[in-house]
Amino acid sequence: MGEDDLAGAPAMTAGGALLARLKAVGIDFIFANSGTDFPPIIEGLAEAEAKGIALPEALVMPHESAAMGMAHGYYLATGRAQAVMAHTNVGLANCAIGAINAAMEHIPVLLFSGRTPVTERGRKGSRTVPIGWGQEMRDQAALVREACKWDDELRFPEHIPQMVDRAHAIANSTPRGPVYMSLPREVLCQPCPTEDLAAPATVMPAVSTPSAEAVAEAARLLAAAENPVIFAQHGAGSAEGFAALAALAGDWGIPVCQYWAVQLAMATDHPMAAQADPGPLLEAADVVLVLDALAPWSPDVHLLRPGCKVIQLAQDPLCQRQPVRYFRSDVTLAGDVDAGLLALKAAMDLMLPAHRATAERRATAVAERNRMARAGVLDAARRGGGSPMTKDFVSLTLSEALAGRNATVLSELGCPLAPMTLSHHQAWYQEPHSGGLGWSFPAALGMQLARRERLIVATMGDGSYMFANPVACHQIAEALELPILVLIVNNAEWGAVRQSVLGLYPDGYAAKTNRMPLTALSPVPDFVKVAEASRAYARRVTDGAALSGALAEAIDHIETKRTLALLDIAVRA
Repeated sequence: MGEDDLAGAPAMTAGGALLARLKAVGIDFIFANSGTDFPPIIEGLAEAEAKGIALPEALVMPHESAAMGMAHGYYLATGRAQAVMAHTNVGLANCAIGAINAAMEHIPVLLFSGRTPVTERGRKGSRTVPIGWGQEMRDQAALVREACKWDDELRFPEHIPQMVDRAHAIANSTPRGPVYMSLPREVLCQPCPTEDLAAPATVMPAVSTPSAEAVAEAARLLAAAENPVIFAQHGAGSAEGFAALAALAGDWGIPVCQYWAVQLAMATDHPMAAQADPGPLLEAADVVLVLDALAPWSPDVHLLRPGCKVIQLAQDPLCQRQPVRYFRSDVTLAGDVDAGLLALKAAMDLMLPAHRATAERRATAVAERNRMARAGVLDAARRGGGSPMTKDFVSLTLSEALAGRNATVLSELGCPLAPMTLSHHQAWYQEPHSGGLGWSFPAALGMQLARRERLIVATMGDGSYMFANPVACHQIAEALELPILVLIVNNAEWGAVRQSVLGLYPDGYAAKTNRMPLTALSPVPDFVKVAEASRAYARRVTDGAALSGALAEAIDHIETKRTLALLDIAVRA
């Protein structure tokens, strides 16, 4: 359909039509960092408002990494994919780390960026400034293609409804993940028919579920096992999955190991919650259930017993995006973890009466072993006060401050999970295994946007805080009134890098130096002043004896003043 065909038909700017279609498929927010390719988008926003057309709320993002992080956090809170819009290739490049993180964690995002005009003259939207030439690429989508499930370019305005519908359906199909669409400025400037923009979506997501036969075989193996164990890294999928895992593990006496967990799968004080070391569990295991784990253990360190059977349950249980991943899978269950757990529990419930005595004896032994191990972790954490503190002490103290509150913690090389007492499926998240740093601060903002009533805590190392573009994040927090609690566990170095070096070269030259190369972050900036520049509450804490009071004061500020509070906490290297 060309412009002549639109004579007499209702039409609007294609940029506005795109936004209207996003609203129709369920997009609540567009996290946008605008540029010279955005005039038809901005005109479309104003046109839609003037005509009373419903659109997603467009939020100004000072940096694209914050836009991607907020979309990530919003999905974690709601299960609803959101849209991110960036400026041509340069904005898309800033989105790339967020796209990598989203792909690794199966977070659906509809990612758009403008495309520099193709034409130099003669069309509305043709190049008008030098960057129209400077931002041209032969394959702009290549910047994010490996992290995206699908990509396309808008060629004609009348394609908008089907392109948005397909993008939304693909992003939300299992395994979920980001998709990308480029938007040439000339196309966005054209008129677009409006008659189908509010119609229901024409393409539905494809959601996988494990076969009944595979579930039955997994249940049979677990029920017959002498020493079964469960490994979980990405949670249990939902509140229902969380409850199902707790009941299944408790009924059958199966320890649950949350090794390098990214999301909480089981309450940390549940009797079946094992400590994070896979070694002792794998030494005895004859059947292992792996719940959505990229690397449930380290093959270089941890070995399976001969004859041990492994069950893998995940959206993508074989991790098809990873070229190298050779973990065993005797039974492979492809689908959402919560649905798989509910099916598995139902199958095993039928078998429980015949195995109850064995399961109860095992549960008693496992619970006592886990109780003693957890007591040791908590005792060590309590001894970590002083000046400076340990990260474990900060975790324990934060956990005590959050007791009884509706709270979520997003930790990025910040507070460790083990010393915390957490009890619901959205209580705790860790940075993605892809390692794109600067995640927890904007993800916490996105979660707060979705859950205004909840106390959202972003805890991160000093390096991760700097990676997050903190000036941009603080500006967003103030502008959108998102009163999160930010904790910086500050050891003035790249602690994860130091530990990696010590792991490979425990007796090497770097281990013996007073100042390990390429790890120090001194002199440390004054992070309190960074926060105060956006009128946030901020305080530095150097002694463990003052931490509990500082946390109470910061939380009280959030609850009464409703603005962001930041604590810069000195911890040991």
